[in-house]
Amino acid sequence: MNLAHIHLILNHFPVIGMVFGFLLLAFAMVKKSEELKRVSLGIFIIIALLALPVYFTGEPAAKVIEHLPGVTESVVEEHEEAALITLITVEILGLIALGGLFYFRHLENLPNWLIKASLILAAINVGLLTWTANLGGKVRHTEIRPDFKPVVAPEKAAEDTQKEPESRK
Repeated sequence: MNLAHIHLILNHFPVIGMVFGFLLLAFAMVKKSEELKRVSLGIFIIIALLALPVYFTGEPAAKVIEHLPGVTESVVEEHEEAALITLITVEILGLIALGGLFYFRHLENLPNWLIKASLILAAINVGLLTWTANLGGKVRHTEIRPDFKPVVAPEKAAEDTQKEPESRK
C-alpha cells in the first residue's frame, strides 16, 4: 500500500461525513434536539481532522501517478487547487464547531447563530467537497472528463457498419 492508495481510501470519509453531518444538523434543527446539534458539531470536528491526512497524502499520491497514461498535470493541479480551498473551509467549520462546543459547553442550548452558521458552512462544504472529489476522479477516470470521447474497438466499428438498419429490412 502506498500513499496514493491511502489518499484514495481516506478521501471518501470527509465527503460522505460532511453530507451526513449536514443532514443530521438540519434534522436536529427541525426537531429542536440539542443533543443531535452537539453530535453534528462533533462530526464536523472529526471531518476536519480526517481532512488533514487526505490533503497531505494528495501531493505524494500525485507523485505516484504522475507518469501513468492519461494523467495530465493540468487535471492534477486543478484538483490540488480545489483541495486547498476545500481544506481551508472544512477546517474553519471544524474550528467553529470545536470552539462552539467548548465555549458553550455549560449552556443547555447552543446559540442559534452558531447552529445556523455551522449549517451554512456545512452546506458550502458539501458543495466544495463534491467539486473537489469530482476533480480528483478526473485524474484517473478519463471517462468523466468533459472532453472524453469513447474509443470503439476496430472490430466493433466494422460490425456496426456491416449491420443493416432495422428500418431497411
